[in-house]
Amino acid sequence: MQKQEKPVKRVQAPCPVAEKCGGCKWIHKPYKEQLALKEKWVRELMEPYCKLEPIIGMEEPKHYRNKVHAVFGEDRKHNAISGIYQEGTHTIVSVDSCLIEDQKADAIIVSIRGLLKSFKIRPYNEDTGYGLLRHVLIRTGHVTGQIMVVLVLGSPVMPSKNNFVKALLKLHPEITTIVVNVNNRSTSMILGEKEQVIYGKGYIEDVLCGNTFRISPKSFYQVNPVQTEKLYGKALEFAALTGKETVVDAYCGTGTIGLIASDKAGKVIGVELNQDAVKDARINAKYNGVKNIQFYQNDAGKFLVEMASAGAKVDVVLMDPPRAGSDEAFLSSVVQIGPPKIVYISCNPQTLVRDLEYLKKKGYQVKKAVPVDMFPYTDLKHVEMVCLIEKKR
Repeated sequence: MQKQEKPVKRVQAPCPVAEKCGGCKWIHKPYKEQLALKEKWVRELMEPYCKLEPIIGMEEPKHYRNKVHAVFGEDRKHNAISGIYQEGTHTIVSVDSCLIEDQKADAIIVSIRGLLKSFKIRPYNEDTGYGLLRHVLIRTGHVTGQIMVVLVLGSPVMPSKNNFVKALLKLHPEITTIVVNVNNRSTSMILGEKEQVIYGKGYIEDVLCGNTFRISPKSFYQVNPVQTEKLYGKALEFAALTGKETVVDAYCGTGTIGLIASDKAGKVIGVELNQDAVKDARINAKYNGVKNIQFYQNDAGKFLVEMASAGAKVDVVLMDPPRAGSDEAFLSSVVQIGPPKIVYISCNPQTLVRDLEYLKKKGYQVKKAVPVDMFPYTDLKHVEMVCLIEKKR
């Protein structure tokens, strides 16, 4: 008699639009099972390099996203709808509350939708180009509680702007700033170039690992601050700084990890190609009174090659590249400057493994690695990694 397979354990989806939306592929899996599957996948990838530490999960794996985006449109009866594009399409799935998004942000989006009719504001129609409101972006400070609302419009003129702000603040006095962003191009990008602050300072602040960060509409800031603290905490534990080291923070963005490392290092050098991010990083350093950090706008690889040819010494390279991973040009520049330690933070274990293979051939070995779950419920491959890589003696 054939042995029957155990049925896959499913929990009932706590979201009515889960099947249509497609954002939370693992909404039917209990969280412990999600963690076990992610750990198993990464363990198999990392087997040739080192033994993996157990995955770091969330205690409360819901409503963790501090950045919430809603696309606006109309139904067939011209009623305003807001939500998320169905995966692989431009069909809007109407969403009022989401399992992984900040609950206050969701409530504010529903309120904005409710105000449109009385202010005669129509959502933008992608096909015809008519209408005004395209998107709403909300960013919340996990520690500070500050809230930024970004109204993305198809044209710069918003009727009864001041009265709209008053009506919204009456419903949500917790909002600390409102920004109008103009995106009049036919593009999949959410934000346009032009911005106008119509209430508050135009940015919010949040606290991460004891440092205060300024977050503007376009700033890069990790969307799960609870897990980011664990991720960066592990990275610094692996770096084991003594207060004397020269640390290079490559792909430094707005300077988060470099600033957090600064009180444990002798000197930190942050390198980033994006001009706006470097500007934010310098502001963040000033905010926190950090004197031993310098930020440079440059290609990180070129910058390291210049440092190597000038005979500079680097003790630790912290690297946190995009999903595509690093490239050979940058990795060869790291090898050229030859730091004893590299701490690699990766948001894509597959490209991490490719980069580890290159570094292995160049005389480096992986000493430790740990996965961190930053995106519960979403997907198997949405897992971050921290690796300590050392130069072979």
